[in-house]
Amino acid sequence: MIAVVILAKNEENTIREVVESVQPFADEIVVMDGGSVDRTSIRAREAGAAVHTDPGLGKGSAIRASLEIARGDIVVFMDADGSHAASDISRLVAPIIAGEADLVVGSRFTGGSEELSVNVPQLVRTIGNISMNIAINTRFGVELTDTLNGFRAIRASAARALLLKEDRHTIEQEMVIQALRRGFRVINRPAHEYAREFGESTISVWREWPRFVWCVVRNLLQRPIAAPGGSDYRRDHPPGAGS
Repeated sequence: MIAVVILAKNEENTIREVVESVQPFADEIVVMDGGSVDRTSIRAREAGAAVHTDPGLGKGSAIRASLEIARGDIVVFMDADGSHAASDISRLVAPIIAGEADLVVGSRFTGGSEELSVNVPQLVRTIGNISMNIAINTRFGVELTDTLNGFRAIRASAARALLLKEDRHTIEQEMVIQALRRGFRVINRPAHEYAREFGESTISVWREWPRFVWCVVRNLLQRPIAAPGGSDYRRDHPPGAGS
C-alpha cells in the first residue's frame, strides 16, 4: 500500500491539481496543512485527500506527524506547489517494492531542474548541496547525487525506526544520514523538478543554510549503528510487509 503525503501551506492554486495527479499512483493521499490561511485545505478535501493540520513547527514536524497518520507500507513525500511530477512516483517506489532499497530520493542532478537560476542564492544552494552530498558519500561510502530533494519514497517501517527529530527542512538530510547510519539502503532515482506554478518560495537561503550545515555536521558525527537497519531488520520486514 502506497501513501502519498503532500506538504502544503497556502497552495490553493495548485493543491487540487497535485492531489488529482497522484491518485493513479496512491492508495492513500494525506495532505499536511501547515496552517494555511487560504483555501488549501478545502480544495484538498474536495479533491479527495485526507487533510490534517501539522504541528506548525516546520516541514520536519509535518513529516514526523504524517508518519503517525499514514497507513501505507511505503510513504512518498512531495510538495504541493507543482514542482514534483506524480508520474515519477512509480520510479521512486519501484526499488522499495523490489526489495532493493529502503529510501529512494529523487535526484535533480540526474533528472534536471527548472528552478536553477543565475544568482548568488542559487550558487550558495548548489555549492552547499554538492558539498553536503560529498560529506555524506565520504562518511558512508555511498554515491548519492541529491540528498536535499523533498520528493522521496521510504519504507514506512524504516522511517519510523529513524527517530527523526528535525522540525524544519533539515529533516531531509537527517532522514538520509540516519537511514545510512542504521544500515538502511539509500539510493537516488532521476526526478525532474519543475518551477513552482504560482508564487515564490518562502525559504531564505541565508537563514536556512547555517541550519543545514549544522544538521549535517551533528548527524555525521554520530556513530553508525547496526540495528534496526541491518540484515536482521530486513529479514523481519520483507518488501510488502506491514509497518
